[in-house]
Amino acid sequence: MSASTSKIEWTNSTWNPTTGCAQVSPGCERCYAMRLVNTRQVLNPKSPRYGHPFDEVMLHYDRLDQPSRWRSPRRIFVDSMSDLFHRDIPDEFIGRIFDEMERNERHVFQVLTKRAERMKRFVNRRYSNAKCPAHVWLGVSIENIDYAWRETMLRGTNAAVRWISAEPLIGSLAKLDLDGIDWLVAGGESGPGARPMQEAWVRELRDRCVAAKRVAFFFKQWGGVRKKRGGAEALLDGRRWTEYPA
Repeated sequence: MSASTSKIEWTNSTWNPTTGCAQVSPGCERCYAMRLVNTRQVLNPKSPRYGHPFDEVMLHYDRLDQPSRWRSPRRIFVDSMSDLFHRDIPDEFIGRIFDEMERNERHVFQVLTKRAERMKRFVNRRYSNAKCPAHVWLGVSIENIDYAWRETMLRGTNAAVRWISAEPLIGSLAKLDLDGIDWLVAGGESGPGARPMQEAWVRELRDRCVAAKRVAFFFKQWGGVRKKRGGAEALLDGRRWTEYPA
């Protein structure tokens, strides 16, 4: 089975065994997934994937083996239209997702959550005597310094590769502790009502990653109401920053 190419710059494909989520912090206010689902509801109200309110989490058992059907190696963003550690997703279903990731070592799985406490509990229970496999990258979203506690939870998670998504970046993260972090992605908010991101906030993070030496830095986009200014336009001090963990 072929997979569509993702428009998210730091991944190749998306895998959504669940859809739907709920807002938990300011970074969720203009969620692209929520906006997309609301649009699809209008276009196709009977859709089994998106013909329901965004805050209604749906489990898609028919998608559990999707990565096994993708033969070519790729980076896969897990649950771009949901949050794998939402309270309405049973541990048993999360376990089946991890089973699928474990048996597909040719891929890199990029897991991202705002529910860092549950991820830590689940992962540390599943991998109590070892780290999560290195091809499963575990990450948290941090939009401003008020949510830096998610990074603390991540550092306490038995992960081989840990990463942070500072997107949408809506405040300075100059005091963020990057100890134990392997990758940091930064980006501004885009779409209707997008909150502006200051250039200094991006530069602070870039400089911290460079100084740390081991933290790869990826700058995704400047963001904006009418244009996200990503790709070739995502220049910081005259260059693109598109690093990945070693």
